[in-house]
Amino acid sequence: MILCDGDIKEEIERKRIVIEPFDEKSLTPNGYDLTIGDVRSLKNKVKAKEWFLISTKEYIILPNDVCAQLWIRSSFARKGIFCSFGKVDAGFEGTLTIGCFNANNNEIEIKRGERFIQIVFERMSSGAEKAYSGKYKGQKGIKTE
Repeated sequence: MILCDGDIKEEIERKRIVIEPFDEKSLTPNGYDLTIGDVRSLKNKVKAKEWFLISTKEYIILPNDVCAQLWIRSSFARKGIFCSFGKVDAGFEGTLTIGCFNANNNEIEIKRGERFIQIVFERMSSGAEKAYSGKYKGQKGIKTE
């Protein structure tokens, strides 16, 4: 079951889901818009046909019965940005690192603090027996290894 805006606010108030910093303006009907924290590219301009990494500004914590999907905001998709997303596992904690590609023939400006991806939370039928405990737990900023 996908969590709606009211469910997300309730989970945040109960401190079951943590989004730091949280800005209610980034809440969407069925998710929350995450912003760019860091960009690994040349300056803030992403060259044409360049692969680059971003990390989210927001640090998130998920309980063991909530996982999430990531979706690029349509404003960036329309500019020719493609991203590689995986599922955010139940129990994950940290900022998210996203691999992206500028398929456009032109440079694109990528600004810190810009809303870039939407996270969509999904309540699982029960809690995971083994919540996420991998090497990215607790990460801050861009992590490549």
